[in-house]
Amino acid sequence: MSEMETLETSLMSEIAAASDEQAIEAVRVSALGKKGSVSELLKTLGAMSPEERQAKGPVINGLKNRVTEALGARKAELRDAAITARLAAEKLDVTLPVRQSPAERGRIHPISQVVDEIAAIFGDMGFAIAEGPDIETDYYNFTALNFPEGHPAREMHDTFFLNGVDGNQPKLLRTHTSPVQIRTMEAQKPPIRIVIPGKTYRMDSDATHTPMFHQLEGLVIDKSANVANMRWVLEEFCKAFFEVPQLKMRFRPSFFPFTEPSLEVDIQCDRSRPGEVRFGEGNDWMEILGCGMVHPNVLRHGGLDPDEYQGFAWGMGIDRIAMLKYGMPDLRAFFDADVRWLQHYGFRPLDMPTLFGGLSA
Repeated sequence: MSEMETLETSLMSEIAAASDEQAIEAVRVSALGKKGSVSELLKTLGAMSPEERQAKGPVINGLKNRVTEALGARKAELRDAAITARLAAEKLDVTLPVRQSPAERGRIHPISQVVDEIAAIFGDMGFAIAEGPDIETDYYNFTALNFPEGHPAREMHDTFFLNGVDGNQPKLLRTHTSPVQIRTMEAQKPPIRIVIPGKTYRMDSDATHTPMFHQLEGLVIDKSANVANMRWVLEEFCKAFFEVPQLKMRFRPSFFPFTEPSLEVDIQCDRSRPGEVRFGEGNDWMEILGCGMVHPNVLRHGGLDPDEYQGFAWGMGIDRIAMLKYGMPDLRAFFDADVRWLQHYGFRPLDMPTLFGGLSA
């Protein structure tokens, strides 16, 4: 076997043994690169006589062509094999369901949903949303709301008090959203029609109480507000919120420092089915909120003349009405940050509550 035949056999063996495109490229460089074995043979043609060049030229060029063709064929084989392997590794089962996008997979917390429902209902009645600070002074939280000195609500076992700084009076975490009523009366002239959803804080914790909870209050101030107006507002709210066509309400005398007269409100319900409460039907009653006519002293603290203006106010727990409407058994789960609970009780983020489209659609 001649030297050229030996070289060709060696190169063909290397080409056949190449396992990937990187290996076949290395064989190409060793054979056809600037200093490759076949390239070196081609360089010798220039030093040959015409007779030798005529005899060896076709043989060397034939070797080059055969090696080039073999390299191309093997490279195509390796490329096809790599594509086949990649398709096998990255194949998708088109029969599987498409993964949901984050916007579809995410859920709105029930408290946020209920606050939006409240805003939709009262916004339709002409009410504005009012807000205030979570950290309040004793004046706005108690004194301006007609809480006398020595009232139990002022005690440490009910209220989170904060230490005073630089000789200032100690502050506290608000125990209700009522301070916003005073701040609104100070900043705005009547007529006033506001609802105040927000966080409140009290030292209490069990299945139906938490140290931090959400409360809704409403306030109406003008020259002719009366109990009949208040009853209509509360009836319309409860019918819209619980999404029932009719609802009976029962008003009972009560006492709150900031209203006079003060009333507790019960709504008609049916508890005959275990673990289920239905509103607007049945013969049972459930307490739902407290309300009353704004006390003259509260109007005075708000900078209004009680001989000229009067009003009514009400308050209820947002967490509690959310539990009643959506059947959540334990208030503490609202604050556990359990994704499984949120997936079960949460709401789709793109379904905003509206009165015409449905609050909890």
